[in-house]
Amino acid sequence: MNIRTTLAAIITGFALLTATGCAVVRDQETVGEYIDDATITTQVKARMLDNPNVAGTSISVETLNGTVMLSGFAKNATEKATAEQIARGVNGVKAVKNEIAVRP
Repeated sequence: MNIRTTLAAIITGFALLTATGCAVVRDQETVGEYIDDATITTQVKARMLDNPNVAGTSISVETLNGTVMLSGFAKNATEKATAEQIARGVNGVKAVKNEIAVRP
């Protein structure tokens, strides 16, 4: 009975050690990066909502690995440029992809 318990413990320990190596696969974010991206998204969105020159509710903000993606609609080119400028001013932003469409 002692040998079975020891053998089960060794197998369980080996399984746990090999399974933890699969925690992060290439091109996936770590927990810390995910939290940083969520913070960046929140800060960009909050600054847009505080700015009277930007319709923050019409613009979507997504962040991945410090790159901010802006999408949605703007009333004019000035609003589009202002939204991009706001995003670039947030700490932690590495790049901004501005996919905002200007409504005619």
